[in-house]
Amino acid sequence: MSDPQAPLKNLEPKFDFLVAIDSDGCVFDSMEIKQKECFTPNTIKHWNLQPVSKYARAAAEFVNLYSKWRGANRFPALVKVFDLLADWEEVKKRNVEIPVAQPLRDWLARESKPGNPALIAEVEKTGDPVLKQTLRWSNAVNASVEDMVYGIPPFPLVRESLDKISQWADIIVCSGTPGEALEREWEENKIEQYPRVIAGQEMGKKKDHLEMVAGKYPKGNVIMIGDAFGDLKAAKANNLLFYPINPGHEEDSWELFYNEAADAFHDGGYTDEYEAKLITEFEKLLPELPPWKR
Repeated sequence: MSDPQAPLKNLEPKFDFLVAIDSDGCVFDSMEIKQKECFTPNTIKHWNLQPVSKYARAAAEFVNLYSKWRGANRFPALVKVFDLLADWEEVKKRNVEIPVAQPLRDWLARESKPGNPALIAEVEKTGDPVLKQTLRWSNAVNASVEDMVYGIPPFPLVRESLDKISQWADIIVCSGTPGEALEREWEENKIEQYPRVIAGQEMGKKKDHLEMVAGKYPKGNVIMIGDAFGDLKAAKANNLLFYPINPGHEEDSWELFYNEAADAFHDGGYTDEYEAKLITEFEKLLPELPPWKR
């Protein structure tokens, strides 16, 4: 059986710099359509949340788009949605059974690469009904994404930024999205030639992606570009630099990167103070408490 992580493990640097980039919501303005049109309707359908669909939609959109959990792997994000619903007073009054999904939680606690391939293997091994339901939901999400999500170009100045940094840095895609969807989207927009590796959920978590490649480059020469707390945490878990693409202000973020931050990174001007100012603004946009708790 081939090692899905081999492309990262075998990456040989061409340059002294590495830029790792998230995809959904960072390169492409695809988060809203994927979550609102693909994930949330399938969550309501496959987890029998029709009686509380209004609340399920609000919880799902908060977790996946407007909170510190934005961009999280789909499986722990689903569990977080269940937890928010179970704790919501208006939902409790409806006397609707919110899934606990304990087998899913147990699987997540021991699985380092939580994607469909690992879930299929677990379903085949255990036959667990909750995991079967999770797989049906995940497959339905993927089918909806393939059917619905196309024709979405990169944010303005992404293509120009990729062209600029590719002159002096290796580039990898570092994402929690299934690899098949990533490759389709990058190829559709004819930018697949820039990344050396397109790493999706099958290759592990973002932290793992970075861990496998960061040590091949000089200290201070690796940066993660992302639009979610998970991207920031993955970078800092590996003591790497981080550049935020601010949700709701993506065009401004890419303009700053293209005109200033990319050169600062290359020329040694991406200081702790410079980074800290950017991260402070970024963190303000992704709260921990949902609106109904504030």
